[in-house]
This record gives sequence, C-alpha cells and structure tokens, in this order.
Amino acid sequence: MLRNSIQRRLLSSVVLSQTLLAVGLLFAGVFYTQRSLLSTLDAGIQGQAMSVAALVRYKEDKSGAVYFDNTLMPPSLDRNHPDMFAVWTPRSGLLLHSSNWPNSLQIPSAGPIQTWDFKAGNVRYRALRLASLPVLDREEAVSFRPQTVTIVYAAPLHRTDEQLRRAAAFIAIASLLLLGVTGLLALWGIRRALRPLQQLAADAALISTQNWQLRQPQESQQLEELSPLTQSMTAMLARLQRSFEQQKEFMGNAAHELKTPVAVLKSTLQSLLQKPRTSDEYRQGLELSLEDLARLERLVQWMLRLERAEQRSQGGVKGHPQAIDVAYTCEEAIARIRNLADAQETEIHFANSESGLLEADPEDLQLIWTNILENAVRYSPQGKPVVMSVSRVNGATRVTVEDHGTGIAEADLPHIFERFYRGDRSRTRTSGGFGLGLAIAKALVEAYGGTISASSAPGTSTRLTVDLPAKSL
Repeated sequence: MLRNSIQRRLLSSVVLSQTLLAVGLLFAGVFYTQRSLLSTLDAGIQGQAMSVAALVRYKEDKSGAVYFDNTLMPPSLDRNHPDMFAVWTPRSGLLLHSSNWPNSLQIPSAGPIQTWDFKAGNVRYRALRLASLPVLDREEAVSFRPQTVTIVYAAPLHRTDEQLRRAAAFIAIASLLLLGVTGLLALWGIRRALRPLQQLAADAALISTQNWQLRQPQESQQLEELSPLTQSMTAMLARLQRSFEQQKEFMGNAAHELKTPVAVLKSTLQSLLQKPRTSDEYRQGLELSLEDLARLERLVQWMLRLERAEQRSQGGVKGHPQAIDVAYTCEEAIARIRNLADAQETEIHFANSESGLLEADPEDLQLIWTNILENAVRYSPQGKPVVMSVSRVNGATRVTVEDHGTGIAEADLPHIFERFYRGDRSRTRTSGGFGLGLAIAKALVEAYGGTISASSAPGTSTRLTVDLPAKSL
C-alpha cells in the first residue's frame, strides 16, 4: 500500500507555508493595528491633558498662587468609563485629582513625557504624564515667578481593546478565507502540473517486448522538469531494446552454432547404425564424432568465457589484480598464438616504447591480447606481418594490433565486437572461430575501465586500439 504521494507533499508544503504566512500576517496586522490605536489614543490623551492644563489659572491677588477652574472640564474619551487625572505644581504640590483617581497609583518620574498602562479595578487604563508645562493664564506686569504644572491623565483602554479584537478577528477571518482559496488553487495547480507525469506513467505502462516506443505527452515535452526524465527514459528504453535484441540474437546465433555440429554428430552416428560396418569404418565415424564434440566443447567454453567477462564488466566477478607489466602480458599472448602464426606463415612484430605497470589480472590481459591477435593472424594473408605495439598516451597504456589483410567492410565495422558476429555469413565449420573473441575482449577491456576501437581501410589493413587507464579496479 502506497503511503507517500507527491501531490500530498506539495499540497502540505503549500498549506504549511500559507498557514505560516497567514499567522505572520495576523501577528503583524495586530501589532500594527495596536500601535496605531495606541498612537491615536495617546494623541487624544495628550489633547485632554493639555485641555486640563489650560484650566490651571493664577489667582487675582498677585500672590502667584494657582487654582483649578473645573467649570470647563473636557468630557471623557469613553462615555462608559470616565477618565482620571491629577495636577501637581512645584509650590502647591497636588493641586487637584479626579474623584476616581487611585491613591496607590505609581507614577514614573523619568522624562518630560511618559506613557504606561495600569489597571484600576477591572478596567485597564492608558496614562500619560506631561511635566513642566507652563501655566497658560498670564497676568500683565506680574511680579511673581511663573509656575509650571505636571499633568497625569489616564483614559480607559476598553474601546481600544475592543477595536483591536475586532481588527484581529477580521484579519484572522480574512486570512482563513485566503488560506482556503489558496489551498484550492494550489490543489488545482498541483493536479494540473502532475497530469503530464501521470500521463507519462500511463504511457510507460504500455511498453512491452512488442512495443518499445514511449509516447511522450505534448505537455511533458514542454516542461523543463520533465524533459530530462523523458529523455532518460527514451535512452534507457533504447538500451533495453538493444539488449533484448542482442539476447534474442545471441540465442539464435548460439542455436545456429550448436545446430550444425549436433546435426552432423547425429547424422554420423545414425549412419553407423544403419548397417553393419568394419572396425575401420566405426573408428573413422567415431573420430568424426569426437571432432564435432570437440567443437561443441570449444563453443561452450567460449560462451562461458564471454559470460564471465560480461559479469566482470558489471562488477559481478572480482579478479585478483596485481601490479603487472602490460608488455609482459603481450609477449605471453604472442607466445600462445605462435603456433597459429607459424601455420599461417605470419610474422608477429612487437614494439614496446613505454608500457608501465597496471593493476589487473594477468590472465584477463593475456586473454584480451590472445583474442585480438588470433583474429588478426587468422584474417591476414600469408607472408603479411601483424604488428603489436605498446605505448603511453595521456597517462594511459595503449596497445595496438595492426594486420595487413583485406580489411573490414564499412558496414561490418560497427558490429565486429558483437557476439557471434562475423563478416563471413556462411558459418561453415571451416570458416574460423565462433565470433566471440572480440566480444570477450571488449567486455574485459570495459571491465577495467578501458576502451577498445577498430579502424580499417578495406583492402589494406585493420587496426584495433585498446586504451587502459593507469589505475584500474
């Protein structure tokens, strides 16, 4: 049961990010609204305090004493909760305070203007302190020193808190609505964006051994993110198709190679059983049968070698690498192929300019050179030499084998490293090997991280080049 979903993950990420954004906007909106409301309230309180300060007047006795005229008291900012205030002068001390003034109120003394919040009973208040305000009532030709007053004015925060709650509720509801709309839009957009991927998956499910073609939806070809995926899938399917066809071709070729010696062996044995024969005839028939069995045995051995080489190239089999001189393995391979070269009257010339050491299994390297040399000697005309050379190119060890035969046709050159491939289509029992030597060499070279390539001039020569990295395995 599938529990993970790209759609759910994307939707969860969008909803989470939008939720965090909504919460952030809620806090930011509430903070900004609170500051704005408090700033407005502070301005109102300051206006009220200045109005109260204007009611402080000098007495007419020219003594410089002051009194408070409460006949013009401004109304409270909140009708349901009365304001409170208190007035001090340096000479008279506390001049007047409102009836609801709390005696236990702590008044800060720092700064000319000070605001703070406090609670009286169950009501929260915002207080403002204005210090050293001049008495606005001035008599002409006064002989006394002017006084200053300090006003503390407090207004309830009830209306401000109510406005703040309403603003917070409005912002929260708006954020939730926007979150819901954003979530729906995100769901719609994600489903639409994933539709090409779903269509691609549906088309990929139609691929089979009879249908290797991947139909790419038009939308997936236009999407930047899906284009690498479709290209990789197309390349992968091409490789799989090629591998499948190679397996089919391998089975067909193997069956063809096995069919001839088995049929000949069966025919020989049947002919021996059709009528009584002399001992010499039986001996000759058995000898022919043993030759066919030997050919079958060689074919099976070559197939096992190819399987081992391909497993090595895929990392399935580990050899026994050791530091070995490449030139030494080339000389060993030349010694192995000497009898075939002598039979073909072909000389093998070896040139070693600079080989160096390589971490490899010597048996693997000797098998590579033997297969390449055998192929070159077998298709070289009598009297024509085969040249093998070892050199260092860009830090890698390069081994080349060149013959002076008839060359390889341009149409056959790309296929010479394929299994059972031979330019000679007759596949007679005397036509040479099984077409597996170069395939084995290629698999082993690639197992060591190297490359093998062929170049040919038809009617003149053929050259095989092997490049092995300085450090392998």
